[in-house]
Amino acid sequence: MEDRAGAGSAGDDGDAAGDRGEAEGSAAAAKAGREGGAAADRGDADGRAAAERSDVDSRAGAASAGGVAAADRGDVEDRAAAGRGDAEGSAVGGNAVGEDGAAVGSQAAESGAAADSQGVAARSEGSEEGTSGAEGEAGAASELSEAEAELAAQRELRERIERRKAEKKAVESGKKLSGTAADLLAAVRAVESGEKPGGSVFSEAESAPRRGTSEPVRRPTPVTSAAAAPVPVEVVDAVRAVLLEGGAPEALAPQVAAALGEGADGQLREDPWQLLRVAGVRPEQADGFARALLGAECGPGDERRGRAVTVWLLEQAALVGHTALEAPALSTALAQRAVPDPDAAVQSAIAEGDALVFQDAVDEPGAPVAPSAPRESGDEAEEGERERPVRVLVGLERYALAEESLADGLARVVNSLPKEDGSADDWESAATGSAAELIRAVAGHGLVLHTGGEASRAEPAALVAAARALGLRVCAATHSVDGRQRFATLLARAEQREPSAEPEETVATVAGLLSGAEGPGRDADGLLMTDLLVVLDGPQLDVESAAMLAESLPDGARLVLSGDPGVLWSVGPGRVFADLLAARVCPQVASRTPDPGPIGELVSGIGVGELNQVEAPGKEVVIVPVRDAGEAVHRTVQLVADSVPRAFQIPAEQTQVITPGHGGAAGTRVLNAALKDRLNPGPGRFGGFDPGDRIAYTPAPGRTALGHVVKADAEGLHLECDGTPVVVPKERVEQSVRHGWALTAHQAVGRRWPAAIVVLPGDAAQTLTRPWIYTAFGRAERHLSVVHGVEQALPRAVAETPAKPRTTRLPTLLKTQVPTAG
Repeated sequence: MEDRAGAGSAGDDGDAAGDRGEAEGSAAAAKAGREGGAAADRGDADGRAAAERSDVDSRAGAASAGGVAAADRGDVEDRAAAGRGDAEGSAVGGNAVGEDGAAVGSQAAESGAAADSQGVAARSEGSEEGTSGAEGEAGAASELSEAEAELAAQRELRERIERRKAEKKAVESGKKLSGTAADLLAAVRAVESGEKPGGSVFSEAESAPRRGTSEPVRRPTPVTSAAAAPVPVEVVDAVRAVLLEGGAPEALAPQVAAALGEGADGQLREDPWQLLRVAGVRPEQADGFARALLGAECGPGDERRGRAVTVWLLEQAALVGHTALEAPALSTALAQRAVPDPDAAVQSAIAEGDALVFQDAVDEPGAPVAPSAPRESGDEAEEGERERPVRVLVGLERYALAEESLADGLARVVNSLPKEDGSADDWESAATGSAAELIRAVAGHGLVLHTGGEASRAEPAALVAAARALGLRVCAATHSVDGRQRFATLLARAEQREPSAEPEETVATVAGLLSGAEGPGRDADGLLMTDLLVVLDGPQLDVESAAMLAESLPDGARLVLSGDPGVLWSVGPGRVFADLLAARVCPQVASRTPDPGPIGELVSGIGVGELNQVEAPGKEVVIVPVRDAGEAVHRTVQLVADSVPRAFQIPAEQTQVITPGHGGAAGTRVLNAALKDRLNPGPGRFGGFDPGDRIAYTPAPGRTALGHVVKADAEGLHLECDGTPVVVPKERVEQSVRHGWALTAHQAVGRRWPAAIVVLPGDAAQTLTRPWIYTAFGRAERHLSVVHGVEQALPRAVAETPAKPRTTRLPTLLKTQVPTAG
């Protein structure tokens, strides 16, 4: 591969220089990490999932036993919520129904097929990106939390979401356990700590709950993360007794009580498969628990089991981005889990209100035809009519309501007339430069899509500046704090002024905007006080966040969604940006502004499926060939600590390492251990951390804040994340804080660094996809080093492996409400 991406072996000589011996400790750390990925043998008759016995530090991720493709396996990120590993992981049906085989989460993602793939997520109170923790509250009172603004139209939906979040409370340390109970507890803890995704069929993250908003508070006061509201002690004690009777670890009692609510012990005794409501518990483990409680009357054909497994499969599908599943795919997955009558199980779940069924019309030839109602003999006029083809989908109410709410909100934006906010001449006079087409489109339409790379962000900035000059109330929102700062700089340039030292009210993060902590605030009706909302990083919007934004817009407001369609999709369910592009319900403006330099040329080629050779006279792109994972770790440490600072004057703290997964011999765990040993050695007295350590903190599903450790005391671990002080209680450190010298691509999306080092060890060859490579390579501004050990797998992934599809209903819902544009 030295001839691909330019500069070839220059990495060996220039930027990978330094004697190998200086990182022997790093190599040793890499070898130690190889024990990760051990796939445990699959469950026995007692419902034990030996796959989940794998060492909590190894976090094995076995490949799907059903031979199902792990969707977008290169994406295992900091995904949270019930183990939403950032994987675009094994999909159902046409998107591949994954038989999770050996591990608690076929790490359907960045290290999916390799036994080392891991999900960061599964935070006990919610971990983004990731990317890929177990679902939980991110601290309702916290400024940095992902708590969203309460929308009147979605209050009932949010209550359901919060109840689900409550079930993901942290598991307390329990007694010494063995056998099935130990396996079950280890599995749940692995999900909560981010070591494994919560589902083996699917794995991804969800957005965090909303709450009613008050006026924005922007003081950088320390934030202390809070756990979910405590469950009454008597309820927990009653559940604990049932768990012990069934041989399950009593430490799960708080989670089960939070999930089932009042009378949880009775519900669990009546239906032991309700244990599947706890993140990390698998059907075979719930079967063992049920056998212990029910005895002879327990069997695979039990209606309660079929219902619970149906819901579990739908939740696993949501973890990798599906908002619903096609009925045949769901039935196939149920059959793989020993449900004797899958159709009856689905019907039972629907009848009990645990799932919803939809019939969406499709245009594809050969689609199944909906059964027609019996016609009377007199209906001769209709006898020759063909029934319209449909696809039958089954989904959870939570995502169904969110997707319908999003479609309604977008239809309102598209169909409502923009406010009288300036004459046509005023807008036309503002339409200059590369942003002219975008400004003209926004002048006459309520919803506009804008696509382009990093350089194209100057066009939305010019739009915001022009709209402000016309007297409009404007707000722009980005995915990350780094993106917010970069866009604020572009806006200042567009307005020909110096950037403000303080965060601008005009520019916010999506999370801060929805929580009310940033942005223009809301009026008495809970609507955003803005006439134009520009959302950057559009592909990172999941269906719930997008629905909340659309419903928050006042009548007559304009909405612009801007982003790079080549990057990884959202952590949470849905693919909003891609669905809107495909639906063609509004104007689409494609930027013609190319990303500059050799890195921009390389990444642009990847976006269209070509790994081109680029000229890099200043060693902007360097390939560092390696033979194995140990050498990859050694070279990476060498590049960060010595070669890049010496050759490019870029300090180590401004260089970011990106690798496909958390596990394996060259995953984030091993790389971070080696980098810490070289850059900030210390005893790690507080949960493995020392002052000065770079960290990645995941306070809520789908969000990662980067920063460093300040100190540790009785309050917890003190961090500074994106300029904001944060205090993480001791009991939450393991679940929500990781070292941050090395990240996965989903953790890195939405950010850029002066230098990026992308590590591609040999065992990651099968996990690479074009969006993953595009995202990882595009994080570099001035210099990109590729530690390359996958040989021809890299060009093959660029040319042949696009993003795996997600099953969603948004295009169909929009089609009935919004006419197709041009």
